[in-house]
Amino acid sequence: MVSDIALGVVIRVINGMLIGVPQETKIGETRVSMTPSLCRRCVSLGADVLVEKSAGLSAGFTDAEYRKAGANIATTARKVWKEADLILKVKEPLPTEYSLMQKGQTLFTYLHLAAGRELTKALLKKRILGIAYETVEGIDGSYPLLKPMSQVAGRLSIQIGAYRLQSQLGGSGVLLGGIPGTMPGHVVVIGAGNSGAHAVQMAVGVGARVTVLDLDMRKLEALDTEYRGRVVTLMSNPANIEHEVADADLLIGAVLIPGARAPTVVSRKVVKSMRPGSAIVDIAIDQGGCIETIRPTSHEKPTYLEHGIVHYAVPNMPALVGRTSTMGLTQATEPYLAMLVEKGVEKALAENKGLAAGVNTRDGQITCAAVAKALGY
Repeated sequence: MVSDIALGVVIRVINGMLIGVPQETKIGETRVSMTPSLCRRCVSLGADVLVEKSAGLSAGFTDAEYRKAGANIATTARKVWKEADLILKVKEPLPTEYSLMQKGQTLFTYLHLAAGRELTKALLKKRILGIAYETVEGIDGSYPLLKPMSQVAGRLSIQIGAYRLQSQLGGSGVLLGGIPGTMPGHVVVIGAGNSGAHAVQMAVGVGARVTVLDLDMRKLEALDTEYRGRVVTLMSNPANIEHEVADADLLIGAVLIPGARAPTVVSRKVVKSMRPGSAIVDIAIDQGGCIETIRPTSHEKPTYLEHGIVHYAVPNMPALVGRTSTMGLTQATEPYLAMLVEKGVEKALAENKGLAAGVNTRDGQITCAAVAKALGY
């Protein structure tokens, strides 16, 4: 019987590229970086795929489905990391995975290095070609691989915030939609990008009073037109933030600069002005968060109280809806992964500037200016 490692060597010789799909290790993570459908596409293009056992189960995909799509199943993550030319993940490697990375390997995943100094050091030491989903650019200057998870996080933020406002959870007991004869809850969204716009959509949908702040007047104008005055739009400046946050039942932090550390836009002093039991959901926590009092939490312990305010800051929030998130993410990554398989990594990066913009580390160097600035390189 041929071992997984020996099989990987044979695959590599015959077809050139071996894609490894390890199981995600972050607490509460339910997404997987490759669906059986995407696996079938990669195999049809000439790649071989090695999937860790049970990697897709939490998103609803069985090992049998991956086998049917042409993948081989490895019993351990170590075998996947050891044999793969290209590692495909959802979230950044955790410290337990640093030793598994192979020198010169290609890693395609969300990296968020601006808030990950130790991970950056590990990638540089292993000379990993790190392609970050969050900095891959579309032809229109957008960030197509960041978009689907921003949409999921934006929509979830209202769902989560509404739940955390419940009295038995330590919240203020405010129902965002209110009832006839009572005031609806006030949702304040700072940042009108993808995540912020989808938070606004959900907040309006449940009947809340909604205020959104941003520096980009075009985004505010678009939201004003879309909701026909049902949403208050304000320029994001210290005075407006201070006034609106003090009245917020639910504050959504949705400020994101792709690749860079999120700026702090809400100070501790402003957080203290909020009513006790109000809630904060910071979607920007992957990049360090945009609220001074925020710190990363986990699905096991998602909230904490500070100054009487409920804080929620789970970096892998979309894992709450692993099936939907996996489908949205893999649909976005498929054309880029197909390009890497068809052309090879070097040629694909040379020919596609948008994909090349995703390269954050290479040959022991940081190649993304925003990351270098954030980490002081």
